Amino acid sequence: MTTLTTATTLDVPGARLHYELRGSGPLIALVGAPMDATAFAPLADLLATDHTVLTTDPRGINRSSVDHPDRDSTPVERAADLAALLRHVDAGPATVLGSSGGAVTVLALVESAPELVHTAIPHEPPLDELLPDHADLYDRTEQMIATYLTGDTRSAWKQFMEIGNLQMPDEVFEMFFGTPREGQDALDEHFQFAHMLRATVRFRPDIEALRAAPTRLVVGIGEESAGELCDRTSRALADLLGIEPTLFPGDHIGFAQQPEAFAARLREILGA
Repeated sequence: MTTLTTATTLDVPGARLHYELRGSGPLIALVGAPMDATAFAPLADLLATDHTVLTTDPRGINRSSVDHPDRDSTPVERAADLAALLRHVDAGPATVLGSSGGAVTVLALVESAPELVHTAIPHEPPLDELLPDHADLYDRTEQMIATYLTGDTRSAWKQFMEIGNLQMPDEVFEMFFGTPREGQDALDEHFQFAHMLRATVRFRPDIEALRAAPTRLVVGIGEESAGELCDRTSRALADLLGIEPTLFPGDHIGFAQQPEAFAARLREILGA
């Protein structure tokens, strides 16, 4: 099932953001980094039956252009972009679900503009800083970025999977990462490795600000993510916040792989 989608742009400092709106009703924003609006389309269609759903490409990715593509994109900057979008849509405080780097964006948004978010759901944020082995993770991340910048994209993705403790059959890995990407996919991949990863995994949330915010915080973890890096970081975040993590169907990208089950779980949480 697909729903009518309105796509347009919003100019913000240093960027022009592509965003999409579906449906009507209470506002839900679905955000990723580096994932763009396309990755959330199946989930957005399901939620749009009784919600206004906002999706967007983060700055520097796909249809969201930046004035200076050689500059880094930080969670704080992306949070300011998201705040601008929420104010522009002007549909009241929103539920905001962010996955992976988008979950880090959501945390930065709650710190800076909690009045815009009544429920924040950071789903598997890669917050290396919260782990006791963060120094080793930082070193390995720098090695991965350096490998990527040599042009050896396949080895960089191998390192990415190892750092994240992500398992993928060899034939599937080769299908996705065995050959260099082309066109916009290659540009997005370069921006991710060169200008998004470092600032995202090194972000340290302000736990006191998050706990003091009026926003309801729900830390999401995939049911199939046990042992992965983002399972560890999410549990560390929940522990610091003094809340229990909430399980969602699937793994790190369960919202894309199992959108129906994910939407049902999200509705259950929002109705609690």
